[in-house]
Amino acid sequence: MRLGLALGYWGRGPSPDHIPLAQEAERLGYDSVWTAESWGSDAFTPLAWIAAHTSTVKLGTAVAQMAARPPTTTAMQALTLDHLSGGRMMLGLGLSGPQVVEGWYGRPFPKSPLTATREYVDVVRQVLRREAPVELAGRFHSHPYRGSDATGLGKPLKPITHPLRADLPVLLGAEGPKNVAQTARIADGWLPLYWSPSRPEVYGPALADLPEGFLVAPMAQIRVCDDVAEGLLPVKMMLGFYIGGMGHAARNFHADLMARMGYEEDARRIQDLFLSGRRDEAVRAVPDAFADEISLVGPRERIAERLESWREGPVTDLLVLSPDRHTLRVLAELNA
Repeated sequence: MRLGLALGYWGRGPSPDHIPLAQEAERLGYDSVWTAESWGSDAFTPLAWIAAHTSTVKLGTAVAQMAARPPTTTAMQALTLDHLSGGRMMLGLGLSGPQVVEGWYGRPFPKSPLTATREYVDVVRQVLRREAPVELAGRFHSHPYRGSDATGLGKPLKPITHPLRADLPVLLGAEGPKNVAQTARIADGWLPLYWSPSRPEVYGPALADLPEGFLVAPMAQIRVCDDVAEGLLPVKMMLGFYIGGMGHAARNFHADLMARMGYEEDARRIQDLFLSGRRDEAVRAVPDAFADEISLVGPRERIAERLESWREGPVTDLLVLSPDRHTLRVLAELNA
């Protein structure tokens, strides 16, 4: 099981520690560094900056939001960064949810998310292969565009720049069983949001027969500390926000996943508290058991013991969400 460093997206502003952390991860033998985006900083620009200050570590987006860019634009950014980094790019994509797609990007959330994702990946693959001009008579992504307001002058094009790798890895963030099953068919890897080594059945039967070389790269908060309850607090804060606020009360994919993992009553209570403005109570309502099973927190010996269960399943890459150098170093030693 390889290790990756997950830096996430910026809060109020850029962290001056991201470059030193990426360099430390590379020195420790981490295989990859990942950036993200929500509705603030983008995923690609910080990754380009990290690429300029590292030399061997792979570079991934976890995730770049599909609604943010047409698929050809995403493919352009990926192939550009792949060239500049010497072939280190990995493209992680995610659909996001209606609240972000319609509220931030001002676009309709697709009525058929599976179809929209499949078409998006198809176009990206066509650009990277550069075998012919890009053409797709899609429901959501048509190339050339032939809508009722089209000029009729559009023509199929292929990239001027020759991609460095036609097989640049494409990974998808997926939560529902049908989405995970499609991911196993059309992508090179999967980026689970909440991974519990004891509950792989939550994601359906797709994990039982994954293609050879398929990447399973969950992100997990990890912290080496003496007090488990204190170490779980940042995990619970993240869960309180994602379960309570990252989506509408009637449609929150994160809350639905938590429910499928056996915490339905807790998920709905967290939502109710968060949406009524009682955010501190929402965080306290996150069960320690749930926060604990999707993270690695506690003394070195506890993390070493629990790390074994992460190795036993389909996980190929553990993306470590931790700004703590001591934790990064301990995990590298335990995974050696």
